[in-house]
Amino acid sequence: MAFGRVVRTTAFKLSAIYFVVFTAFALVFVVSISKTTDRLIGDQVRETLDAEIRGLAEQGRLGGLPAVIRTVDQRSRAPGASLYVVTDAEGDVITGNVTAIAPALMERVGLDPVAINYQRMADVASVNTALVQVLQLPGGYRMLVGRDISETQKFRDIVERSLFSIVVLMIGLALVSWFFVSRRVLKRIDSVAATSRRIMEGDLSGRLEITGTGDEFDRLAASLNAMLDRIEALLYGLKDVTDNVAHDLKTPLTRLRNRVESALAGPERSDAYRAALEATIEESDHLIRTFNALLMIARIEAGSPDGSRAPVDLAEVAADVVDLYEPLAEEAGVALSVEAEGAVTVEGVRELIGQALANLVDNAIKYAAGEEGDLRTPAARIHVRREGDLAVVTVADNGPGVPEADRARVLQRFVRLEKSRSQPGSGLGLSLVAAVARLHDGSITLDDAGPGLAVTLRLPAR
Repeated sequence: MAFGRVVRTTAFKLSAIYFVVFTAFALVFVVSISKTTDRLIGDQVRETLDAEIRGLAEQGRLGGLPAVIRTVDQRSRAPGASLYVVTDAEGDVITGNVTAIAPALMERVGLDPVAINYQRMADVASVNTALVQVLQLPGGYRMLVGRDISETQKFRDIVERSLFSIVVLMIGLALVSWFFVSRRVLKRIDSVAATSRRIMEGDLSGRLEITGTGDEFDRLAASLNAMLDRIEALLYGLKDVTDNVAHDLKTPLTRLRNRVESALAGPERSDAYRAALEATIEESDHLIRTFNALLMIARIEAGSPDGSRAPVDLAEVAADVVDLYEPLAEEAGVALSVEAEGAVTVEGVRELIGQALANLVDNAIKYAAGEEGDLRTPAARIHVRREGDLAVVTVADNGPGVPEADRARVLQRFVRLEKSRSQPGSGLGLSLVAAVARLHDGSITLDDAGPGLAVTLRLPAR
């Protein structure tokens, strides 16, 4: 992979940010620990030095200068981290455990402790560091008391080496994590890009890879796949609608043209012209109703229907629809009835719900009549009820019904199972009902009424 491409990846940027943040944190932490420990050790050394000085001062009060010299001589021979030097008035060393002392150092009488480099008499090969203080003794004598602080220096060196090792380790871990993270991220992104190219080339079946880990890439892929499913369904639906519009509108448009052409080719009689015009208007009304139904379905599926939502009593709407279609049912010899188990209210657009029920009742009346010679009385019935949190409306008839294999297909636009097209209609009635159900977060199911078809509309109850 090209370095420039890698540097531009989010994984590289995140790894760099994490590295800088953690490195800064480690530096602050280690430096803080180092300084705090150094200060604590320094305070302990000063306290030990003060205790040595107080002890020697007590010896001086009890036995004078000879007692101090004897004590220093004894302590100088004992192993430990303490330093002692006693000089006379001329600056000559009387006793102590340090090989050489600079004369200028012995002039720092009464000043604060100072750090020096020294060599022990027992180990002249190594140079160590100590914190010392010079005191004035009677008779011009001077005494140097100190404490070795080489361990503090070693500790500081250890901390510095540890800090360097931690920084190197963090750089290595950052590079390793960046490699694996960027490799994984780039692999998923390349997969998305490859799938996108397949879709753009016309393969609408392409879907993003889901590894099953449940991470953010899987969640994003699942959402995009659901979107692609919806887009594919819409595109194929649009293709089907276009094909069906071309098929279903070609016949009435051809009839319009032939009727007008026949009227113009025949004798010039006003009654013939009038009949042709009336038939043309009727055919045009049918075309307008088809296009209005298509526009209404499109608006509903786009989520922008006419009218605002309000409480709607389904029992009341069903009663109004029955009153509207009762004359048509009587004319067709169909027994139309409605049964409502009290008021069943939903939140929705009354006009759309009424149109959906009207379409269902219209279909039930249209197909309720049995075949010729059938002794059954054609019947259509509406049943309104409440089931838990759902408002349920069932419109059933005792006609031929719909085969189970075709029940999902008849909800699509322009689908008509009647091959002869002897019944009026455009095949959009159930499509509009399904769109209204989706708009109101409901569902529509088709079942066997034994005999006939039962269409059930379920909407969330208010």
